Amino acid sequence: MALVSTEWLRKNIFNKNIKILDCSWHMPDTGRIGKNEFEIAHIPGSIFFDLDEFSVKGDVLPHTLLSDKLFSEMIGEIGISNNDHIIVYDSLGAFSSPRVWWMFLYYGHTNVSILDGGLPKWLKEKKEIETGKGKKYPKALFQCTENNFMTKNYDEIKNNIANNHFQLIDARSSGRFLGKELEPRKNLKSGHIQNSINLPWNECIDSETKCFLEKKVLEKKFKTLKIDLTKPVVFSCGSGVTACIIGKAFNIVTDGTVCVYDGSWTEWATKEQLFT
Repeated sequence: MALVSTEWLRKNIFNKNIKILDCSWHMPDTGRIGKNEFEIAHIPGSIFFDLDEFSVKGDVLPHTLLSDKLFSEMIGEIGISNNDHIIVYDSLGAFSSPRVWWMFLYYGHTNVSILDGGLPKWLKEKKEIETGKGKKYPKALFQCTENNFMTKNYDEIKNNIANNHFQLIDARSSGRFLGKELEPRKNLKSGHIQNSINLPWNECIDSETKCFLEKKVLEKKFKTLKIDLTKPVVFSCGSGVTACIIGKAFNIVTDGTVCVYDGSWTEWATKEQLFT
């Protein structure tokens, strides 16, 4: 049950083994702060999950994954155990929550679902909301193990240009992919990794409902781009966040494992010295 509906969550919201995480995160150039918005309105019982806090701090590459030991400790501190069914959502519908869904899978916790349509759909349906700092749970025991096969590094991406072991799909806008729009991170040129294929993340989401498109529609999108769904696929973007949206779309179509180039364009452009 990797996607759950707002109706399903409303019926199960008080289940003691369900933990709801508001994972709202916004691009640096938007001026929006997820935590501040969470305190104004969130789904009852939610915990705010700060994506930046649950990534390596001070790293030149945003959203670098933590060690399994540190992630386990931090998740336990907010009251989540291995017995919990985790529901993730965000304030844009499906933007940063797929990243957190993917993170839990990476750390071996498979009982995690995305709220399809997220907070926008919940609010549109006039379901209950809370204000304030959110639910506090007692400290719990959470243990995890990293699934390293779910990531690729710079060297593996570099070698793949010649070896073509996997297909690399880029979730950024076509303008950034083609080098016609500026990158949101200063001093980095836009453009794309050689042989990669562009599938902008928002093309996998219904613009009105903010839900993922139906399986057959998503499958057609992949096939139109001549992506072979029977062969390995790796997903990339700017810093590993929106890559997980198209990774989730791929998962809806194939039920396959989502592999992400975690350094994404930020690492690639930096190491290739593609500066403005």
